[in-house]
Parts: sequence; structure tokens; C-alpha cells
Amino acid sequence: MEYGILDFLCLLGSVGLFLYGMKVMSEGLQKAAGDRLRNILGAMTRNRFSGTLTGFSITALIQSSSASTVMVVSFVNAGLMTLAQSMAVIMGANVGTTFTAWVLTLFGFKVEISLYAIPLIAVAVIMLFSHKSRTKSIGEFLIGFSLLFLGLDMISNYVPDLQSNPQMFAFLQKYAALGFRSVLIFFAVGCVVTMIIQSSAATFAITLIMFSRGWVDFNLACAIVLGSAVGTTITPILASMSGNAAAKRTAMGHLLFNILGSIWCLALFYQFTDLILWLTERIGIGNPNSLYDYITNLQGTDPQVYNHLFDAKPTNDADLDLRISAVKPALAQLQFYSSVGLCVFYTSYKLVNLGIMIWFTKVYVKIVEWIIPSKKKGDDEFQLNFISGGMLSTAELSIAQAEKEIAVYADRVSRMLAMARDLVHAKEGSDEFTRLYSRIEKYEDISDRMEIEIAQYLRRCSEGRLSNITKRHLAAMLGIISEVESIADCCLGVGKILQRKQQSNVKFNEEIYDNIDLMFDDVKVAMDNMLLLLKNIENPSETDIIASYNAEREINNRRNSLRNANIENINEQHYEYQAGIYYMDIVADLEKTGDYIINVVDSVRRDFRHRA
Repeated sequence: MEYGILDFLCLLGSVGLFLYGMKVMSEGLQKAAGDRLRNILGAMTRNRFSGTLTGFSITALIQSSSASTVMVVSFVNAGLMTLAQSMAVIMGANVGTTFTAWVLTLFGFKVEISLYAIPLIAVAVIMLFSHKSRTKSIGEFLIGFSLLFLGLDMISNYVPDLQSNPQMFAFLQKYAALGFRSVLIFFAVGCVVTMIIQSSAATFAITLIMFSRGWVDFNLACAIVLGSAVGTTITPILASMSGNAAAKRTAMGHLLFNILGSIWCLALFYQFTDLILWLTERIGIGNPNSLYDYITNLQGTDPQVYNHLFDAKPTNDADLDLRISAVKPALAQLQFYSSVGLCVFYTSYKLVNLGIMIWFTKVYVKIVEWIIPSKKKGDDEFQLNFISGGMLSTAELSIAQAEKEIAVYADRVSRMLAMARDLVHAKEGSDEFTRLYSRIEKYEDISDRMEIEIAQYLRRCSEGRLSNITKRHLAAMLGIISEVESIADCCLGVGKILQRKQQSNVKFNEEIYDNIDLMFDDVKVAMDNMLLLLKNIENPSETDIIASYNAEREINNRRNSLRNANIENINEQHYEYQAGIYYMDIVADLEKTGDYIINVVDSVRRDFRHRA
């Protein structure tokens, strides 16, 4: 049997189908769960043990340790989780990835899931036309589940036979009998392959098929799987590249966890694999390595049967087909033994590694903080803190980062209100006036850039698979950042009014200054209530919402009162008519600020107060 370019491309396509199925299945589950997933993640990380359990559960649910660790990296980047908490969750996620291995083993070899995949897709497509969002999401999950096993079945058909294709895999066969050096070489192969395809599950699936066909022995299969554990760390590392220092530390902690785990396992490799062989037999499963011995023996005694053993179609030789059929029942049983044995190794390694490393969480934190020191305070003062151009995990779970960034954005804009107030009292034509006005201009420019960057991030999130509730939240957040940017414009507007006043050589008296201060006080109360709501946007306080509406009424009442009094004051010559114009312009600008603030409160009340 020749293995050509087309066969290799079919193998790549099969791996692609497997990965795409896993992605669709994961995203379908995330849409069905909505933001519950991130609420659970945030709530269950109070200590290292609950964090570990959470990491395990989330990874088992979404079937991807890469997705869950990228999620953790982005949550640390968003300030929703501490570095110490992230270490525990990542450790749990590393164990959770074994769940996928067991699913592949038990369903992929015990039951021919691929036979039911097409009918399952038929049922799932019907669910996609449901009016209920959750039913559609479950349909997507079922389609992903079916594609995953169709991909696995196709990988099984197209993965090259090492014995039948020595010209393609000569470099592997050449290094398969070098003792411990072979273990190291195949460990490196597992690491590199996983880095390329960015999925330890796909590497495990390919290894499982190679091992279940007797093309590699138990030790080399274990070495590949062990290497895949290190290779899978590349995904969160890539995700953290444009994140903050905490995100980079989290990815580094994940890398250290797997590297240190691999070191002790390689140091005790043969003893550990012997223990796994003994353990597998003790739990009632046969020797996992017996398949390799059986295939090797069959190759020597009946090469004709061996050469056609794994063909998808029968041969034209009836006697040969009969001999192959006689062999297959025993082969199927041995395949199951081998696949379970490999899963027991993978699970045992992960559990032992977790049992050792979980006690050194604080040590991990200190090590990664030493490797990646934090920047000096103030370096990123005018940069986005929690989101960045290249930092985006799964769309449904990325919204928390934007929520956190919006709160910071609003807090920065609120500083402009204090600057505008100081500018009102600054001496006209002084260095202080010039400095304050330049600072307000700079902040307003930063506000414009922040609005654009947050909006672009939200639009990237909208391109992912989102639940209807999250879509509503995302639309509301786009509206909120627009209102916050308008508040910044109003603050700059006060400065522009004061500049025109200065150019006209108009003076304010103490009465005007006092009234403007009262207006600033009312707006500050409204602004503070708005910040409280944005900082806790997941669970907005009814008290803060009511206080915001009361503050808006106070602003409107103050505006009306000052506007009515202004006419009388001009008539009574308390100040010049032109001074009254600039005075009322400032009051109107501040009242408009209150309108933008209440628009933000309306969005929070309407779209975030009642969560499904």
C-alpha cells in the first residue's frame, strides 16, 4: 500500500474535521450555558481545591483544555481572577482533558459512534430550526459531537501504516528501538505535533489509533501522549502574548506545570509505565501491550492477513477474508485493552502530577512573578487594562473583559469632570488654565481611542456564537461606551466655553461660581452612582439605580432653577448679559452630561438587571 500526497491531505482534512467538531461542540455548549459558565468560574475559585474542581468541570464540559486555559488567561487579564486562583483552575483543567480521552476510548472503540453520526446530524439540524435559542445551541452541540467522531473515524482510515509505509516514517522506525532515547524522541514528536495542531485531544486520537493498530508499543504511545501535554501549552501562550503581565504569568504557570510534571514522569518513566500495566490488569483489563505483541506475531506468522487487516473493504480472496474475520474478534478485544491502558496512563499521570503540584501553588506564583516582573506603576495608565487587540478567547466568555474595561473607561472619564471643575476656577490666561485645558484635551483624545478599541473588541465578540442574552448585553455595551464618550465630550465642552469666555474678556462673579459648583456637585453624585452600577454590572443594585434617577431629577431641577434665576439676576445687574450666556452654556452642558449618565443607567437597568 502506497501512501501518497492525497492520503496525507485526507489525513489533514480528517484532523481538521475532528478539531472543527470539537470547536462546534464546545461553542454549542457555551451558547446553551450562556454566561453561567463564567459566573461558575468566578464563584468557584475561592480556594485551590474548589478552583481545581472548577477547572476540571469546565474542561470536561467544553472538551478542550486549551479553550479553558485560554479562558483562564483572559480572566486573569480582565482582573476577574487572581494569579493564585488561575494556577488551581489550570491544574484542574489539565486533569479535565482526560475526560475527552475517555470519551474517545469508550465510545470510539467500544461503540461505533460514527455509524450513528449521520442520523444524529439529521436530528440536530431539525433542532437548529427551533424558535428556542437553547434548543438551537443543543443542536449545534450534537452536530459538533457527530463531526468529532466522524473525524476520528476518518483519521483511523487515513493515518499511515508505519510498517506498510517505511519510506514515509523511516525516521520514526529508525528511532523506535533506542531504549530511553526513543522515549525522549517520541516525547518530542508528541510535543511538536500538538504545538502544530494546537490540540492534545487530536494528538491523543492519532496516538490511540496508531497504538490500537499495533504500530507503536505502549511505552512509545505513552511518550507521545506525555509530549502532547507540554505541546498544548502553546495555545494559552499565544493568547497571552498581547495581554498584560498577569496574563503572561498565567500562561507561564501552565507551561511550568506541564514541564515539571513531564520531568518527574520521564525520570521514572519505565517504573511508572510498569505500574500502569499492573494497574490496568488489576482492574480487570488485559495487558495493554499484548496488542503490540499480537500484531508483531501476526506479521511474522501470517503476513497476508496482516497486510489487509485494517483495510476498510474486503479483499477478492474469500479464504483471506475468512481468516481476517477470524482474527478480528480477538483484535477488537485487544484494541480495547490498549486504548484503556493508554487512558489509564494519561489519567494517572495527570492525577499524580496534580497531587504533587497543588501544594506548591504559592511557589508557582512566586516563580512566574520572578520570571515575568510587572511593569512600573503608571506605564499603562492610558492603555486598555483588560482587553487588547490579540487577546480574545471564546466569544461567549470574553464579554466579562469588556465589562471590566468599560468600568475603567467610565472611571477615567469621570476624572475629566473634576478637571473641568478645576478649570472653571483657574485664573484666566494662567499656566494652570493652559495645563488643565491641555490635560482635558488629552483625556478626551484618549476617550475617543478607548471607545474605538472597546467597540472593535465587542464587534469581534459578536462574530462568535453568542446566546440571545449575551447578544443583548453586547448591544447594550456598545451603547454605553458611546454615552460615556459623550460625557467626555461634555467635559471638553466646558473647557471650550471657558476659552470663548476668556477671549471675550467676560468675568464671572462669586454667585455664578457658587451656582456652577452646585451643578458640578449634582453631576458628580450622578456620575458616582453610574460608576457603582458599571463596576457591578452583572448584578446592578436597585438602590443605586433609584439613586441615579433621583440624581438626574436634581440636575434637571437645578438647571431649571438656575435658568429662571439667571434672567432676574441679569435684570437686577448682578452680572453682565454676556456673562449670563456663558454661565447658562456651562449649566446646559452639565445638564446634558446628566442626560448621558442616565442613558447609561437606563441601559444597565433594561439589559442587565434581569438575567436569565
